[in-house]
Amino acid sequence: MRSKILFFIAIFSVVITAGDKNTSGSYFTAKYSNLFTELLGKSQSQVDAKVDSAFTQLFFGNNETQRVYYPVGSDMGYIEDINNRDVRTEGMSYGMMIAVQLDKKEVFDKLWKWANTYMQFHSGQHKDFFAWHCKTDGTKIDSSSASDGEQWFVMSLFFAASRWGNGKGIFNYQAEAQNILDAMLSKADSSNKGNVVTNMFNKRNHLVVFVPNGAADKFSDPSYILPHYYELWSRWSNKNNSFWCEAASAGRNFLEKSANAETGLCPDYAKFNGTPVGSWGGHEDFRFDAWRVAMNVAVDYEWFGKDKWEVAECNRLLDFFTSMGISSYGNQFTLEGKQLSSNQSTGLIAMNAVAAIASTNKNRKDFVKALWNVPIPAGKYRYYDGMLYVLGLLQVSGNFKIYKLSVNPNSNCSKD
Repeated sequence: MRSKILFFIAIFSVVITAGDKNTSGSYFTAKYSNLFTELLGKSQSQVDAKVDSAFTQLFFGNNETQRVYYPVGSDMGYIEDINNRDVRTEGMSYGMMIAVQLDKKEVFDKLWKWANTYMQFHSGQHKDFFAWHCKTDGTKIDSSSASDGEQWFVMSLFFAASRWGNGKGIFNYQAEAQNILDAMLSKADSSNKGNVVTNMFNKRNHLVVFVPNGAADKFSDPSYILPHYYELWSRWSNKNNSFWCEAASAGRNFLEKSANAETGLCPDYAKFNGTPVGSWGGHEDFRFDAWRVAMNVAVDYEWFGKDKWEVAECNRLLDFFTSMGISSYGNQFTLEGKQLSSNQSTGLIAMNAVAAIASTNKNRKDFVKALWNVPIPAGKYRYYDGMLYVLGLLQVSGNFKIYKLSVNPNSNCSKD
């Protein structure tokens, strides 16, 4: 009898331990780190003012030198890539996420209506996908999709449904999110025949593809990997729940494989086994896309706390950038750490500050301080730097939150 009791105690302990491991993140605790107050001693009012100032300048500042958000008529608006004079799904979906996090429903709805009207396909093989960039008058420039945009659209629409409730037509946010999710997995499995549209996720390895057509669906972009979003989709989608759960696990494994073991740097593009793609013009290196990997890793750890590798990865990254000079490191590197550009960029400063959320390093305070002190991006290159800057402020200040929908009982990830 005693042996049986000890056996059940042991089993119970394992269950409790496993449960603790899977319930330590913000999804379960509703607690989010505010590193500006915790590490820098800033007051909540100072933090709120910092976030509000950034949003106000980038969305409603001077037309020529400050803002990236431009209203169109009374019911639409777009986020412009100022340098390239176009509108990208990346920026539109980031803008929608920023708007829902800050409770700016009017801005959100205007961005969504513009994206739905001009960028999204409503028929044909591209149906429910989005043209990755358009002219500011709405003319599509390229029919291909950049897979990060669709993913951020889905997540921001789900959060909008939870925060504001569903409306009618395109403002039934939850239905719109589900339509995009369904499209991601309902195209052709793969193609070598040019511009045939394919699934946005490879169904064999559960990884998002770089572009869902032709040769570009044979590899991924580490900065497009969003395990924390897939965890939520496994709970909230009305189908394919087990796929999204597997995608979360596969994404974490992929990021670990693609990061350099010494520097923590990831390439812009990587094969599904994690090795860099070397035939796309320098994207085997750590360049502009790869800045965002730190954000994806750190936010995933904060929300779900599942993978201790994510802590080690953030520690490695911050140690590397400290070694390059906290106030002087460049913005592009080989994966081994050779600097390719001496320019320091606000977007990378912001992403490194987000890494501090998951880091246990003493030097993480330096990166949070750097974000606090860097000016709001302005001028010609304010689009990408500015979007990452605001996202970084939201995440480091504890204002990048999960707005929960009801749990789908078919979820195959951890039970809630």
